Amino acid sequence: MTPTFETVIRGGRVVTADGIRTADLGLRDGRIAAIARDLPRCDTEIAARDRLVLPGGVDPHAHIEQLSGMGVMNADTFETATRSAATGGTTTVISFAAQKTGERLRDAVADYAARAERGAAIDHAFHIMVTDLSVPGFTEDLKALAAEGHRSIKVFTTYNIRLADRQILDVMAAAKEAGALVCVHAETDALLSWTKERLLAAGHTRPEHHALSHPRLAEIDAVERMCRFAEFLGQPVMLFHISTAEGVEAVRRAKARGAPVRAETCPHYLFMTADVLKRDGLEGAKWMCSPPQRTAADQEALWAGLADGTLDLVSSDHAPYRFDDTGKLRAGPGSSFDRIANGLPGLETRLPLLFDAMVSKGRLRAEAFASLTATAPARLYGLAGKGEIAEGFDADLVIWDPDRRVTYGADDLHDNVGYNPWTGTTVTGWPETVLLRGEVIVRDGEYRGTPGAGRAVPRPAPGVTAVAPPAEEVRFLEDNA
Repeated sequence: MTPTFETVIRGGRVVTADGIRTADLGLRDGRIAAIARDLPRCDTEIAARDRLVLPGGVDPHAHIEQLSGMGVMNADTFETATRSAATGGTTTVISFAAQKTGERLRDAVADYAARAERGAAIDHAFHIMVTDLSVPGFTEDLKALAAEGHRSIKVFTTYNIRLADRQILDVMAAAKEAGALVCVHAETDALLSWTKERLLAAGHTRPEHHALSHPRLAEIDAVERMCRFAEFLGQPVMLFHISTAEGVEAVRRAKARGAPVRAETCPHYLFMTADVLKRDGLEGAKWMCSPPQRTAADQEALWAGLADGTLDLVSSDHAPYRFDDTGKLRAGPGSSFDRIANGLPGLETRLPLLFDAMVSKGRLRAEAFASLTATAPARLYGLAGKGEIAEGFDADLVIWDPDRRVTYGADDLHDNVGYNPWTGTTVTGWPETVLLRGEVIVRDGEYRGTPGAGRAVPRPAPGVTAVAPPAEEVRFLEDNA
């Protein structure tokens, strides 16, 4: 007789969309087959008494095996990045298939998919990072790739890979027709470049001056503009890494108007301020990211935005560079801030940091933690079968010890970065056992995953859909296309 279940997780406090209840989870064929008390015994059982059982984390914003706009390769391969993610409780990641100048979108995605297939130990999907609209077959490739399940596109309003506003409107219009979400790094380039030039001319070159080179008004201006673009076209937009109180308020106003806008923030904005850059020598470069960390008042505004639904989720924006001549210090030990790669590792630390703040310290409840780190990103990006503990969903599960206290060390992560930006931080609550589609890939904190075992996650439909545009001119053009 075939056993009822292949694995039973016994007696945990299970966090579902309906709340928290003590129950067993019966797993079969990589999926959750039952949630109930006193399920039949089976050969493989995992004790979860006095533990919280949560959905595996979904991190929808991570840079893996990607060449930056500055020409610096990330420190992490798919193998090292997904090993780190799994150890921290994340079972699904969305990273970036970045188009190079002159490269067809289809070729960029095919090359990136091959890398993920070789190395990814957890499940994955891609955002298509668009930098060159002039390549042959651009619109045809974008529509075809969306139909194949690549339902999100990334554009920049700044850096040497930025698109002009007119080009962004073209991408949004094409995405609307294709059924894809447009994700935006929103900072106004003119404000950044103008400020940077004057700082450098005045001799202000240290890592802490990086924060000044990204004035908050650059985020505010670009966020407000992208909200208006989304509203004008009725095209859904995700605004990445909101860092300012004014950015939160701009999103709040846009949502109140009915604009199809979503937004995220990241742990380094919730738990760090710009003071973290003020270190001896170039040490502060380890914490440089864009946008930069802001102020304590901004942190409170971000938390309020998460609490009231203005901000939809928390991603890591994992952007790993080693603190040596292969990464942060590629331009030499005397580098000015504008020649230092921006980004810090976060795939492994995102969930423990947020569990500590939301659940252990009571900022928000366990249900909100599950939603902001798993359910909401899975739904928003259309990740089929992910992000929830429900019958029929993939058995991507994390068993948390809510009482375990861990203090991060200087180099104790499982990525390839070589330092931990949260050194000295103590968290309460730890992901001790992690399952991917019913298979244990972390047991008692020990990684047991296999490179290449991760699967591409189907996204047959967009997680958010276009709306009717309010602009009469756009309605006329659509009706007469």
